[in-house]
Amino acid sequence: MKILILGGTLFLGRHLTEAALAAGHEITLFNRGRTHPGLFPGVETLTGDRDGGLAALQGRRWDAAIDTSGYVPRLAGAAADLLAGAIGHYTFISSISVYAGFGTIGMAEDAPVGTLADESVETIDGATYGPLKALCEQSVRDRLPDRTLVIRPGLIVGPHDPTDRFTYWAWRIARGGRVLAPPDLNFHVQVIDVRDLSAWTIAMIAAGRTDDYNATGPEQPLRLGEIFERCRDVSGSDAEWVCPPAEFLQEHEVQAFAELPLWVADPGYAGFFRVDISKATAAGLTFRPLDETIAATLAWANARPADHEWKAGLSPGREAELLKALQSKNRQRSPT
Repeated sequence: MKILILGGTLFLGRHLTEAALAAGHEITLFNRGRTHPGLFPGVETLTGDRDGGLAALQGRRWDAAIDTSGYVPRLAGAAADLLAGAIGHYTFISSISVYAGFGTIGMAEDAPVGTLADESVETIDGATYGPLKALCEQSVRDRLPDRTLVIRPGLIVGPHDPTDRFTYWAWRIARGGRVLAPPDLNFHVQVIDVRDLSAWTIAMIAAGRTDDYNATGPEQPLRLGEIFERCRDVSGSDAEWVCPPAEFLQEHEVQAFAELPLWVADPGYAGFFRVDISKATAAGLTFRPLDETIAATLAWANARPADHEWKAGLSPGREAELLKALQSKNRQRSPT
């Protein structure tokens, strides 16, 4: 197949390109040429901008297109409009963040999606990201009915992950010693290795599949404590986790998900890491062993510059201060 990828050089797009090439497809990339230019020297790359700079796509034909970088409906719709007569199949990479709320465990693809009072808003933040993605989905469906595949990933992890949310734990636990951890290690987590997601997406496109799919994993429930244990075993470290009470974290303004990634403190998000993925697994989505994801992530993280600016997790200094404060608090509580 001839496949056009809008994006293709950052994280998921990069792995989609690799998966498509490995499957023998002919790839064209369309992007601004700013992120890792020259990453795929043998692949045709068209340069342009989604906001008014789509001219390079005109007059061309592909069997399928994948939109990895659609965040506002105006731009998602513009790309779909232009490509409607040039492709047979369109894949839009969305997010489980489209859902209107996460108080329910086991939400399937038919759960209500978020909405915006003003659908012209294009500012992307925590409140608008999900509803805007939902509007992007609908914008594409409206223009390519019966030809659209919508993939709603959960937390994508693995090599080249720019968010550092999973990477932080693999790297921190590999360093060993006392690790400040969330208070609840039985907290359920869903993650998907970017390579598994990419290979499955390309297979779905080759099969001409359409409809909406939640795409995260693994198939069996996964606890945060299990991730920590696997990280320790894979790295061979002597890490031990210190789990302070939630009150201590609140007192010291430790941010869940940002400073302690993969953990959500708000009970209103009980279903965020527990969506129903049975539709995707029935369609062939499979998951590699967690140890493989950890090892590959750690190898990539260790190859980055020492002055890499982490996007998630606690800095060593901040963690040391918190551990010291917790130890002092525990001493004060101990009977004399």
